Amino acid sequence: MCAKAVILSSGGLDSTTAMAIARDQGHELFSLSFDYGQRHRFELQAAERVAQAFGVKEHKVARIDLRLFGGSALTDDIDVPKDRNAAAMGDGIPVTYVPARNTIFLSYALAWAEVLGAERIFIGVNAVDYSGYPDCRPEYIAAFQAMARLATKTGVEGRTRIAIEAPLLHMTKARIIQTGVRLGVDYALTHSCYDPDAAGRACGRCDSCQLRRKGFREASVDDPTVYVSTD
Repeated sequence: MCAKAVILSSGGLDSTTAMAIARDQGHELFSLSFDYGQRHRFELQAAERVAQAFGVKEHKVARIDLRLFGGSALTDDIDVPKDRNAAAMGDGIPVTYVPARNTIFLSYALAWAEVLGAERIFIGVNAVDYSGYPDCRPEYIAAFQAMARLATKTGVEGRTRIAIEAPLLHMTKARIIQTGVRLGVDYALTHSCYDPDAAGRACGRCDSCQLRRKGFREASVDDPTVYVSTD
């Protein structure tokens, strides 16, 4: 019998690659996405497409409104940074950071995993080719792992030790893409842009778009993204 795994799925490049890795390892897939008031809600359509393409056992969308707190360009009336160079993207924590987002998401995933009897939670965080989010660091994943084993009934009773899997943590974006291609990922299904237009086309200028473009270029893989700007 396949071991169950909960996959945090934003419909983006990284989370979809993490799902492909979980599938390749033989896990039964349960995907979890969030409608949290994000300006780039087109990612939820992508997450649904990915769930269907991967034939997940169940796909849930948790609805929580992080606009209640704001504090991020993704959930508040704050402009998404555009056209930043690599130095600017690597300088400090960007305004697209959503306060405590991964902690909230992983907590939901932990609850579902405990109910399912799942042994793994997969999250597509990356600490190499990324924008400096504090909840994408190895020490954060390790800390949440320790907390999960203290805070759950299954952990305390020793019935199931739920592991937090972050297989992309030390990969460059190019390597992530190459891994996904090898595992059969169709990246045309995914969405990464922080500030898409009304038709869902990627802006091509936000940090996420720039990192995505750079990754495809360095991986020598054609980028299937539909951008507003083709420059």
